[in-house]
Amino acid sequence: MDLFITILFIGFIGAFISGLVGIGGAIIIVPMLYFIPPLFGLTGLSMQESAAISIVQVLVATGTAALVHKSNKTVNTDLVMWMGSSIIVASFIGGMGSKYVDETTLQIVFASLALIAAIMMFIPKKEVNSEEVVFNKPLAVLSAAVVGILAGLIGAGGSFLLVPVMLYILKIPLRVTIGSSLGIVFFSAVAGFAGKVLTGQIMWFLSLAIIIGAIPGANLGSKISNKVPAKTLKLLLALLISGSAIKMWLNIL
Repeated sequence: MDLFITILFIGFIGAFISGLVGIGGAIIIVPMLYFIPPLFGLTGLSMQESAAISIVQVLVATGTAALVHKSNKTVNTDLVMWMGSSIIVASFIGGMGSKYVDETTLQIVFASLALIAAIMMFIPKKEVNSEEVVFNKPLAVLSAAVVGILAGLIGAGGSFLLVPVMLYILKIPLRVTIGSSLGIVFFSAVAGFAGKVLTGQIMWFLSLAIIIGAIPGANLGSKISNKVPAKTLKLLLALLISGSAIKMWLNIL
């Protein structure tokens, strides 16, 4: 199978998951880009190349999915603005810095962050009234900055880290977390993308493939998300993050 077509399908699947559970998709896309092409006898992508293509998918998927979630009234604009303004600067720094980090280090950072996020997702959480979105603004800004730097390094929007932080540290209700995280991560993806463009890391032809797949995938996932029980969405997200973490650690070890 042609590499362009393979990446197009990967983009669709990753974006569908993005819209469904409120993540940018890098936690799924990076391992898929890294491991799937060689299974079809195609040239494998390095971790750096996978991260560069991934940030394009995250940019398109989060932008598309956030618009759908906003129409479903699950995006908190105040939360998006506070965390988005912080994450955009931090992601730009991380995106530029990623050029100077070696392959193995990127793998270890990605796998470690995924493992931490997975553990957080399995911690029982007291349900919060979805009407009451009250959060600590300084803590939200600081959390977004830390997530942004790490996300920019590994070519992610950071939502697989941001979602557990919003749920367990900022105490945001699940459906509002899903919708708002997409808006916040869009800011992160814009900055991370800019950092990679300025350092010549973007593979434009293969990025086009991921865009073609991501737009319909994100639309479909977002529409289905509003009809799926919150507990099911949380379990699915936890399993996806856990699976990616395990796969990356097996590859490193």
